Amino acid sequence: MAQKILLVTGDAAESLEVLYPYQRLREEGYEVDIAAPERKTLRFVVHDFEPGFDTYTEKPGYTWPADLAFSEVDPSAYVALVVPGGRAPEYLRNNAELRKIVSAFFDGDRPVAQICHGPLITATTGGLSGRRVTAYPALEPDMQTAGATFQDAEAVVDGTLVSSRAWPDHSAWMREFLKVLRATSGSPDGTSGSPSGS
Repeated sequence: MAQKILLVTGDAAESLEVLYPYQRLREEGYEVDIAAPERKTLRFVVHDFEPGFDTYTEKPGYTWPADLAFSEVDPSAYVALVVPGGRAPEYLRNNAELRKIVSAFFDGDRPVAQICHGPLITATTGGLSGRRVTAYPALEPDMQTAGATFQDAEAVVDGTLVSSRAWPDHSAWMREFLKVLRATSGSPDGTSGSPSGS
């Protein structure tokens, strides 16, 4: 039976930051559950840059069903957590059920992958204090306020925490996260060795 990974998100999450890790981890043989405030079809967005515009623009993205509501999640059933970015984290961080879920992963020192604005969620649990992280560069002050040391890099690994700036860094982010997963959990079926069999 495949090991399970939990991905937590909501409406207005960045399409690529949800679907890239979802598909990449499934490709490796992990089972991935998407949890949101409630079971429903989520509406993601696409953030991009246009000449002459001071910040990113937002356009409608893909829709995708949530497998579980946060209230239905048993954190002990999962070997790792993925926290995508987009606009969703700014309101999800206020969800008490989600904060309990995130805290369980940090308390158990289980792998956590966060990207872009996702660290707004993990910061609310105190899980970033004393850690090295990266995030969307505009979040540097937020990361410092959370007690973290901010590094502007494609991927930053601090123990079982793997963070990245945004979707252009996906390859580095998942490459480092898979190394952490293999070191802590073995292959997706729970045996030791490389998940891809190489």
